[in-house]
Amino acid sequence: MRKRSITPLGETEMEVLHHVWELGSATVADVRERMLKKRKVAYTTVMTVMKNLAEKGYLRFEKHGSSFVYSPARPPEEVRGSLVGDLLSKVFRGSPLALVQTLVRREDLTEEQRRELIRFINELEDENGDNR
Repeated sequence: MRKRSITPLGETEMEVLHHVWELGSATVADVRERMLKKRKVAYTTVMTVMKNLAEKGYLRFEKHGSSFVYSPARPPEEVRGSLVGDLLSKVFRGSPLALVQTLVRREDLTEEQRRELIRFINELEDENGDNR
């Protein structure tokens, strides 16, 4: 029986996506060059990952001469939202509260980060007219 991933994207796929988002558009060589700063990776590996991301709808590409230039097909916020939605559904049974509680309890938040979270929640309440 094949193990199913919690998310539709693997670690290397996310790494490649981040590089393409940061660059705006990139060739396989561009992405590989950036990845080589942290770890060894074959050109063919990066090429395969980028091709797969295009097939999954995360990247698009155009042929420029003999090279393919890839660009994001979906913005980072949309992808993150989708991935968090999958995680929320599969791990937290659809409970945003359980997800947030887990994040806040597990992470070593600084006092400034706590204040920022409280400010964010208060701003959401103000926007939604939920002041109580």
